[in-house]
Amino acid sequence: MTLILSRLASPLDELLIVHDGMALHAVEFADHAPRMERLLARHHVGALRDGALPDGVAAAFAAYFGGAVDALAGLPVAAAGSPFQQLVWAALRTIPAGQTWSYGELAEAIGQPGAARAVGLANGANPVGIVVPCHRVIGANGTLTGYAGGIARKRWLLAHEGAMPGETADFFLS
Repeated sequence: MTLILSRLASPLDELLIVHDGMALHAVEFADHAPRMERLLARHHVGALRDGALPDGVAAAFAAYFGGAVDALAGLPVAAAGSPFQQLVWAALRTIPAGQTWSYGELAEAIGQPGAARAVGLANGANPVGIVVPCHRVIGANGTLTGYAGGIARKRWLLAHEGAMPGETADFFLS
């Protein structure tokens, strides 16, 4: 399968968006390209070729970064992963923008309340960041824990979505 690699400017950094023209396979920050390549290599054999981003995807990201925080919810995703990862990633897409869940709450949502650690691993292997909103998962004590794009970006995304009362996304990422 040949996948298309498109680039898109965002307030957080350039995004690398891998798609097949119909569905997203990966979304990653440009400075984390090696992580994206590792995740894709696990399930995809074939080449990435540069190409244009479908208009609807570009428009959805523009709307999201413009303040319509639900704009990415309808984008089709075809991320490859284990059945457990797929289950976790589907549950991530049910967390409303502006809300956060703990890893334990996510484990409960998939019917496996004792699997918070496994949920965390699946969350960390999510190849479609922002669209599959793994940034909405936080520690049980409310701390911002691991995010492949970095805690500063996680904080920005949560503030942008209104999940961090009293904070705005206007701060500059260093």
